[in-house]
Amino acid sequence: MSDLFDYKKEMSELRFSENQKKILAATAASAAQGTGAKRRRPVFRTALIAAAMAAALVVGSSAAGILPSPAEIFAPLFGGSVAQTEVIDKIGRPIGASDTDGGITITAEAIMGDQYNAVIVYTLTRDDGERFLPEGQGLDEKHLMMGGFGGASWIKGGAHGGSWFVDEDPEDNQIQLVETASSDVAMTKGTANASFENLRYWDAEADRDELLYPGKWKLRFEVDYEDCSVRLGGGETFSQDGLNFTIEEISVSPIAIRAAYTADEAVVWSDAPSGRQDPEDARQSQRYLENIRILLTKTDGTVVDLSSSGGSIAPKDGVSVCAKGQVLEEIIPLEDMASISVGGVTYDIPHT
Repeated sequence: MSDLFDYKKEMSELRFSENQKKILAATAASAAQGTGAKRRRPVFRTALIAAAMAAALVVGSSAAGILPSPAEIFAPLFGGSVAQTEVIDKIGRPIGASDTDGGITITAEAIMGDQYNAVIVYTLTRDDGERFLPEGQGLDEKHLMMGGFGGASWIKGGAHGGSWFVDEDPEDNQIQLVETASSDVAMTKGTANASFENLRYWDAEADRDELLYPGKWKLRFEVDYEDCSVRLGGGETFSQDGLNFTIEEISVSPIAIRAAYTADEAVVWSDAPSGRQDPEDARQSQRYLENIRILLTKTDGTVVDLSSSGGSIAPKDGVSVCAKGQVLEEIIPLEDMASISVGGVTYDIPHT
């Protein structure tokens, strides 16, 4: 999840100045002109624009009155083995909130997560039943982007995340939008306000974005899912890049990981002019966050490198309080996880 569509930079006051946040938002919005990446089917990521919108909200429901199970929604995207489906059935929850504008209906289908991370899947439907994308074109040709806040507004504290589009059947009238969110405070319960507007695509020939479907869609739904993560660590130390780090807590679940740690020096950010990133700020970010290696080892010996995870850095009382983590690209049942290493400190993952 390292391409330009994956917006993993911190958008909270914990890490960036107001000018830097504006720069990151602008960069994320323009990143949709880049090249997408594939999972097990065409998946193209678009930036999660974390810009708050003040708007009246409506509550929708499934038009048919019957909600699909979370396993139906998540299994094609994050793995459909028996073990993976069992995890989804345990922690996933259906939603069914929707809103319609301009002949397009957006439905929040389902959510799953742990204490600090969540995944939401939305379905975008063309109400006239016609092919969603232009004839003969799929996500390979239409790099989509959508404005609005997304569905992670119940999160408090620092947050980062990403989103991408999936088109399971290019000939039908639907596509899906997958949104991930990671926070540095608990987020298993709350009311989410989702706001989207103007589905657009990048026209490579014209070198600009074009409007595909105009509209504004607003949804509200309750967040309530089971946290099945395990907690590891507390007090272990490591040193690198001239800093001494103390691990506060490691959180591991079938859908995500998170590492909370403290550096023994308070980070100092510059107040760079708008439109510029100070090289020293980039170096500091690397020292406190990006250079911290996180390696997840599965029981079959496979090593998943999660070092590029996003996170936050907050100076406090002469030290820096840091958190780093992300939603995994596929569900990994806890019994399939052997260990996790943070900064070279390795923890065995218990199987109960």
